[in-house]
Amino acid sequence: MITLCGMCLSNYYNKVKMVLLEKGMPFEEEFVRTGSKEEAVLSCSPLAKVPFIRTAQGSLCESQAIVDYLEALQPEPRLLPADPWAAAKVRELTTFVDLHLELAARELYGKAFFGGDISEANAERVRKLLIKNIAAFKRLAKFSPYVAGDSFTQADCAAFVSLPLVGLASRIVLGEDLLAAAGVDWKAYVKVVGERPSAQRINADRKAEQERLAAK
Repeated sequence: MITLCGMCLSNYYNKVKMVLLEKGMPFEEEFVRTGSKEEAVLSCSPLAKVPFIRTAQGSLCESQAIVDYLEALQPEPRLLPADPWAAAKVRELTTFVDLHLELAARELYGKAFFGGDISEANAERVRKLLIKNIAAFKRLAKFSPYVAGDSFTQADCAAFVSLPLVGLASRIVLGEDLLAAAGVDWKAYVKVVGERPSAQRINADRKAEQERLAAK
């Protein structure tokens, strides 16, 4: 049995969780906050990042490493095309979402979602970076109706949980949804993916965790 460790408020946790749900793989969940100093966490995730998984073979961290392991462990239903070139293009899109969109926008999250702040200079730097990276992403993404084309893939597990954060954070902090401004209709895309049972489970569990933490 796989144990998925982390928290439902983490988009990378939900990326892995969506893969597990799409593949119908049995798993348990264990609540772990990011940044834990407990040895039990550090022995599995040395940077204390979530998610990580525990398996009979040992632990594994980093969301994309986990996703690739799950794909190899249970290829069907496929979230990577069988064709090597098509599979590489899906990985390319996932990298753009994770590294060039979400990671760039992450500097805005403190102010957007957690009551923090960001200097005007840093906000402007992030704006310029996101404008450049979103334009590049738009050259690759198909949205027909899924990110890589007509099939749901790993790239959608990343995009569904991260594109809303990029759009919302840029609107709140920079005064403009930079995805929408570039012509990326992420809301329509999220609506399409949101009809999938895996997406509905992700949203319901995230909402429940938000309510649970707010009640503390």
